[in-house]
Amino acid sequence: MKRLFKNAKSQPLVMRLVWLALIFEFCAGLITARYASSFVALGTFGLTLLPLLFASRYHIYVPRSFMAGIVLFLFATLFLGEVGDFYNRYWWWDVVLHAGSALGFGLIGFVAIFILFQGDRYAAPPWAIGMFAFCFAMSIGALWEIFEYAMDQAFGTNMQKSGLQDTMWDLIVDAGGGLIGAISGALYVARERGSLFAGPFAGLFRDFITRNARLFGKFRSK
Repeated sequence: MKRLFKNAKSQPLVMRLVWLALIFEFCAGLITARYASSFVALGTFGLTLLPLLFASRYHIYVPRSFMAGIVLFLFATLFLGEVGDFYNRYWWWDVVLHAGSALGFGLIGFVAIFILFQGDRYAAPPWAIGMFAFCFAMSIGALWEIFEYAMDQAFGTNMQKSGLQDTMWDLIVDAGGGLIGAISGALYVARERGSLFAGPFAGLFRDFITRNARLFGKFRSK
């Protein structure tokens, strides 16, 4: 718990502002009897702490920019989307969030397979690593669509909104975001470490690999 608190204090200002906003909304909701808003705020706050807890538990360094992106995504999806009703107020809100999540999962998929091979660039060709990252992002997107369908059928919600049209556009956006993340990872593997042309997220990958050297023994030894 002490390590978790220390990690939280060292996070970017934007993350701490998000936490402050969620705590404020939680308290305000209790005072004004808006219990649903309080519940969403509390749940969102708890979910934003999970990445920090995971990193602390397994002693994994997660780049601050990526950690901030996760927290902002959860805040935009659960709090602004539901409490702020941004999904209905802005037609493009769901599209932007799907693109961002697919990009993030594409990057995570690349890092996951890179760890499996301990960063050994010769264990799998760049295109294979990129394909895995893309499939990982698409799988998460497809599972989310199944979840939306199940919620609509079981509880009468309207998560799918326009039905098939909404689902297909979500999957198309997922594919675009996942493809960008996958290509970025494949470029990083294909290029020499430290190259200026190692992809748009080369700095993010390099930071993660450098700070988690124990997970990339083969790569670091080259």
